[in-house]
Amino acid sequence: MTAITALTAQNTTGVYAIVEIEPKFVAQQVEVCASDIGCDAVKTGMLANAAIIGAVAAAIRGLGPLVVDPVMIAKSGARLLEPDAVEALKTKLLPLATVVTPNLHEAGALTGREIKTLAQMKEAARAIRDLGPENVVVKGGHLESIAADVLYDGRNFTEFRAERVETKNTHGTGCIFASAIATGLAQKKTVGESVAAAKNFITAAIRAGLALGKGYGPANPMALLYQRSGLEP
Repeated sequence: MTAITALTAQNTTGVYAIVEIEPKFVAQQVEVCASDIGCDAVKTGMLANAAIIGAVAAAIRGLGPLVVDPVMIAKSGARLLEPDAVEALKTKLLPLATVVTPNLHEAGALTGREIKTLAQMKEAARAIRDLGPENVVVKGGHLESIAADVLYDGRNFTEFRAERVETKNTHGTGCIFASAIATGLAQKKTVGESVAAAKNFITAAIRAGLALGKGYGPANPMALLYQRSGLEP
């Protein structure tokens, strides 16, 4: 089930316009679906502004494990979260999160520091966990040397590494990764198991990225299913 928070006019080359949904209507979408069908896990993505963040935080409280993908900037560089909404994200949503999944740019925005190395990723994970989430996964897809993500649970760090796939067709990778983690949690997997499965899932999706349009084509979330069926995408 999906609650629409904003409409975008976009293609592979960029985001050209955004229309934000009225916060009460966003919350109502969540409430009517959850009250009828229920949910085993929740994942948030683009929330656009502080009012929507507040409405969503109130609506999803207690619904189940929560994965927060702190969407701030599109791959094309377009801003997807208003600057004054970052504080609302920190204070209203992150304390509810079972897992939060910032990339290097988002982790930098949340911590106010530059992140370019694995050691800095771990420092950022500690700082972000101090904001309230149970677990932090700092994604290292923008690292120059390795494709490594770091999970911090407040006690231990776990690294998840994969081959670096040289491709520009990576649109949607953050959303796919966070959604895969939420799927694992809905299946009653541990956070570590969920992140490991999501890492395999997104690596396959990137490897089979779709060369569509003139810009950044999308990763292919069907890739792993095709592979397990003996059909290469």
